[in-house]
Amino acid sequence: MAKFLHTADWQLGMTRHFLAGEAQSRFDGARIDAIRTIGALAIDEGCSFVVVCGDVFESNQVSRQVILRALEAMGATPQVSFYLLPGNHDPLDASSVYTSPTFTDHKPDNVVVLADSSPVEVFSGVELIPAPWFTKRPLTDLVADACDPLEDADAVRIVVGHGAIDERSPDKSNPALISLSSLEERTDAGQIHYVALGDRHSTTDEGRTGRVWYSGAPEPTDYVEINPANVLLVELDANHIHVQERRVGNWRFLSEERELTSEEDIDELEEWLGSLKSKDRMIVKLALIGHVSLAQMARLDHLLEIHSNLLATLETRERRSELVVVPDGSDLDKLELSGFAREAVDDLSELARSGEQAMAARDALALLHRLVKAEA
Repeated sequence: MAKFLHTADWQLGMTRHFLAGEAQSRFDGARIDAIRTIGALAIDEGCSFVVVCGDVFESNQVSRQVILRALEAMGATPQVSFYLLPGNHDPLDASSVYTSPTFTDHKPDNVVVLADSSPVEVFSGVELIPAPWFTKRPLTDLVADACDPLEDADAVRIVVGHGAIDERSPDKSNPALISLSSLEERTDAGQIHYVALGDRHSTTDEGRTGRVWYSGAPEPTDYVEINPANVLLVELDANHIHVQERRVGNWRFLSEERELTSEEDIDELEEWLGSLKSKDRMIVKLALIGHVSLAQMARLDHLLEIHSNLLATLETRERRSELVVVPDGSDLDKLELSGFAREAVDDLSELARSGEQAMAARDALALLHRLVKAEA
């Protein structure tokens, strides 16, 4: 019986354009922490090894600090072996991170790079069949290439691959697509027993056999991921398999759309934002549509400013042009402006209703409303 953890797509050194300052640092730190969590989980579950199915690093040009911290985190559990597969982000090419002096000089003994497709005996009766990437654009199905030379054997075989399954990819012309039917034929014949894949960041059971899986990324990387932040605990022999998800990630990406037309709608938005847990590890994209008064917009801006400081990131620009500020008479009267100032407000109100300068005019009115109220 083989028992191990399947993970992939750590993408250490990844930066996100919407993370600034200390939020990016915490995002980086969480990805290193996930390695330690995986090592500790392997020990708790009685696993002697972990397969990391590609894209361990964001690129082959990551910093020395990223490499050293990753190696130290894996070395923290020396009784667990980490088998690293080069993927499309970190292929084993001339500039490979895996052949850099920083990596080779500091690699602990429990870290093994799967540098070719030769079967690797993990322990007696269990083999890994690696399919490493040597270029960002391979011209063949690397998993099929790794499996083609296999002959019948008594060993439990775990294929370690990376890339898109042909039945899921919209680009059918990509020569590197992994043939799912070929894998299923091999598992049916008992030639291979589990296919551990990386590249898809959502945990996914592919096909009909229950033996072809994407683990997903241990920490999420984007809003579109369906079920990230997991590793897979796999137990199998030639005839039986049991795969369980184990959550290891702490960050979340959340996309929300709200229609605002009243004070009650803003109340509900405020309540929803307030209910979010672990805000410092949450990245929120907020799309706002509808129409609000000048006073409501000022209140909304204040609400978003507060939560921008609480959340790792609060993105609000997408579709914000569909949130229309419609100043009403009471808005303008409450400002108690006269003369040139009132004329300017009237002009801004007209501009805010339509045209190329509508967004700037709405923002100017909302800011003016907040400044005047603050002085009052």
